[in-house]
This record gives sequence, C-alpha cells and structure tokens, in this order.
Amino acid sequence: MSTSTSPVASSDPSAGLRRAVRGRVLLPGDPDFDDARRPWNLAVDQPVAAVVEAADAADVAALVQHVSATGMAISTQPSGHGATGRTEGSVLLRTGRLDDIRVDAPRRRAVVGAGVRSGALQAAVAPYGLTGLPGSSPVVSVAGVALGGGLSWFGRAHGWVADSVTAFDIVDADGNPRHVTAATDPDMFWALRGGGGDYAVVTALEVALHEAPRLHGGRVLWDGAHAAAVLDVYRDLTRTAPNEMTVWFDRLHFPGGPPLVAIDATYLGDDSAARDLLAPLDRLLPPPLSDTRRPMSVAELGGITAEPTDPAPGRSRCELLTTLDDDTVGSLLAEPIAPLMSVQVRHLGGAFARPSDSPHGPLTEPYAVYMFGAPSDPAAATAITAKQRALATALPTSGRKPVTFLNPSESLADALRPEALDRLRHIKAERDPAGLFRSNFSSRS
Repeated sequence: MSTSTSPVASSDPSAGLRRAVRGRVLLPGDPDFDDARRPWNLAVDQPVAAVVEAADAADVAALVQHVSATGMAISTQPSGHGATGRTEGSVLLRTGRLDDIRVDAPRRRAVVGAGVRSGALQAAVAPYGLTGLPGSSPVVSVAGVALGGGLSWFGRAHGWVADSVTAFDIVDADGNPRHVTAATDPDMFWALRGGGGDYAVVTALEVALHEAPRLHGGRVLWDGAHAAAVLDVYRDLTRTAPNEMTVWFDRLHFPGGPPLVAIDATYLGDDSAARDLLAPLDRLLPPPLSDTRRPMSVAELGGITAEPTDPAPGRSRCELLTTLDDDTVGSLLAEPIAPLMSVQVRHLGGAFARPSDSPHGPLTEPYAVYMFGAPSDPAAATAITAKQRALATALPTSGRKPVTFLNPSESLADALRPEALDRLRHIKAERDPAGLFRSNFSSRS
C-alpha cells in the first residue's frame, strides 16, 4: 500500500474517523500507519483504508455507526495471528485496548475483553487453581481463538475453546451493543462459537473456567535421528492416554541447526501420575538432549513449545488425520522436513469428539498435523508451500480442518460441513446484509 504523506482529502470517508471515535486513528500518510496495519504474521500483506484502535466498547459502537454510513467495511483484529490479507478498502479495527479481565472464582467464570491474550487470562486465573483453555501460544487473543472454535492443551478434557464460552458482548451491524447467550439469541451465539467473526464485533466474552489445582508439563528433545523410535512410542502413548493428558509429536529443523525431534506433554494432575504415564519416554528411548517436564502453573504453558511471541513471517498448513497407522508414519518420516521448521502431530480425541453445538461440531478425527515454515523470500515461500502440499497429499486426511488453523489460501468451506456453512450464510445475510463486517474467513466466500 502506498504511504504517501499527502493530506487525506476531506471527501475521503475515512477522514471523519477522528471525529467519530476517541481511540487512535491512523490514515495512509501517517507516520505509524504501516506498522499499525501489519498483522502478527508478517508474511501477510494487509491493505486497509484506515486503522482504528478502539478505546473501549462504546468506541466500537461509535465506529460501527460511523462506518455503516460510509459504505466501507470493518475488519476486526486484536493482533492479526489469523490474518488473510482480505482487507482491501476496509477499516482495520484493533481491539487490543479492550483488555479487562474479571474473574468470578466461585462461579468458575471469567469475563475478558476482546483484546485479552491467552497468557494474561491464564495468569489471572492460576492463583485460584483454575484454568481457561489455552493453546501453545500465550500471545493469541482469547476472543480470536474462540471465534474459530479453538484447540487447546486441555481440549481432550474439555472440548473446543468455543464450547466453554457462555456469553458474548457484541456490537451488531446497526451499531447496537448487545449481550448474547444461547437463550437470548441462539443463532448469533452458535455462529460466534466457531464460525468466525463475520456477524458482529465481539467486545468481550464470558468463559467457563476449569479446575486445575495441579499441572505437569514440558518438552523432551532428542536428536532427529531418533524420530522413528520417538514416533513409535508416541503412538503407544496416545492409544491409552487419559483425557487429562495431551501429547504432541514434533519434527523440528531450525535454520542453521540439526534436525530434532520432540515430545510436548501436559497432564492435568499430580507429578507422580504424569511421570508414570510418560515413563515409556524414559524407559524405551535414548537419553534426551533436554527435558523440561515438571510441575508447573497453568500460567507457564507458553514456555513448553517456546513459540515466538514477537511478530514474524510464517506459512502454515493443517490437516486432520483419520489414522496414525504404519503408512501414515512412513509418510511423516519419509523425507527431511526442510524447508519447513516444524511438522507437529497433535493428539485429539477425548472431549473433542463429544457432541458440540458449534459450527464445526464434534472433532472426531484422532490427530491433527500442523506444518509450519518461515519464508525469508518469495522463493522460500514457494518451496515451503510445495513441501506442505506434498506431505498433505501423502497423508490420510479427512478433508476438513479447524477454522483457527486455516491459512490465507483457504476458506470456511475447507473447515465446515455444507449444512453449517449454509446456516452461517443465512445468519450473515439476515444480520449483516450490507457486509459491514469482514472477517479473516467470510461465510460469503
């Protein structure tokens, strides 16, 4: 996008934004505009007409009322982890300042603003022996994950992140603030619990918390030469793992380093039981290069995989596996993973497979595979995409995937069944006929 410093014409519909809202407004030509419009994933270009950093929920309502009169659209992002770049001509709404957290420990509930990051919620609830449903990264927003359904460390015990959402505070397409529950607005409530953010702006959400007085977790790391042996033990572990245990298998190859293989694990229970369950890692495998397993706080989960917490470029692809049989293992191990940095197999099952009144419904596939690379230039990006495609083609996949793991080349049709997508399209047409809200993955596309 051009960053010309020429003044914005008064006829430009974005020029009235500064009068409409109290939060910071950045327009093309402003010194910080390009930084403000960039998503967390720096591999995605995000062209927008303006950026608004809302001061609070009332500011969001004022913005919606203003923009609805201009014919423009609003793309809402706390940070942009799931950005697709489908933002041309829209106003980018940043909700990072909506960061209040209210914990009601006796009721095991928390109300969190749309800008609250997963790690912040975990830090707030840990002193009460409670937990939300965090994923591997502490810097993604709770709202963003829930709007896409959401996988977490504790999903085998408690299901989708969205299954634990009990209410939303929204601003609808008419600019009206509303409190939405399954009783007050079943369609909107259903759509927001995993159908993306295409139907309203979420300003806060209430989530159910779960008991977690004890937690064991960590990563065990070996030389990549042991990948076959580690994956064999991993398969055995996941055949009998209780729902309180989540185990992930990782092939890793960081630039300039040797190939590595890792097991990441969490267990909602005491240390001795976790050690017993994970004993095959110690008994059947060579001594590791490192082992960080220990009793930990639920606020420390982000340290297990140590994912980057600063914006960086990335290209990802996720598939849901129907089996982890010998042929699948052979495909996962057949070749070096480079130019990818990681190929991760996540154990699902448990509560994921239970009935879920959400757009995705139950997640019945037993495993997910997530492939990630960090492109340094266009040629590297092409090579990463080709490697992901080749591996996905070789694997037994179900043909759908979680909404939160969609990449910019995909759509909701790659995640949801046709009947769910049809219902979402009906809700979109009824609640936002002008297309004011534009999410990363629109039900219209």
